[in-house]
Amino acid sequence: MKNIIKKYFTVFLSCVFLISIDQVTKSLASKYLKNGKVLTFFNDVFEILYSENNGAAFGILKGQQTFFYVITIVVIIGVLYYIYFIPFCKKYFKLYFCIILILSGAIGNFIDRLINQYVVDFIYFKPINFPVFNFADICITVGSFLLLFFVSFCYKNDDLNFKIWK
Repeated sequence: MKNIIKKYFTVFLSCVFLISIDQVTKSLASKYLKNGKVLTFFNDVFEILYSENNGAAFGILKGQQTFFYVITIVVIIGVLYYIYFIPFCKKYFKLYFCIILILSGAIGNFIDRLINQYVVDFIYFKPINFPVFNFADICITVGSFLLLFFVSFCYKNDDLNFKIWK
């Protein structure tokens, strides 16, 4: 029981830290860039600007807030349930790291959707015309990529065979 509390407390604190970074950066973007100001870096390659996204990644499913609420809640519950079965030891640090990134990003964008009905985006790579994104999106993308990589190349099937369905 003590190990379970320690496990969830560690995940909680890590998520609070990452969510705080996300919310502070979005707040700064809203405060200083909402008036249309754009900050350009590296010879017009990288821009910081204010954008409101009421859709999902790349603006798909615009205006489907109820769908996003339901999906996010299901993902959060699923991740928290899954965490219960992962042993809390050094061997699974990479797995926990990925889960914390994904969970933090999902919650960070969920907070925006609940408060604003849209997600604040502010990072833009101009040369490839990549959609504007935010810190939470980075957490989700990096966490998902690393999770796929680690599950594919670092863990054996037996390492991930947790007793989820008893």
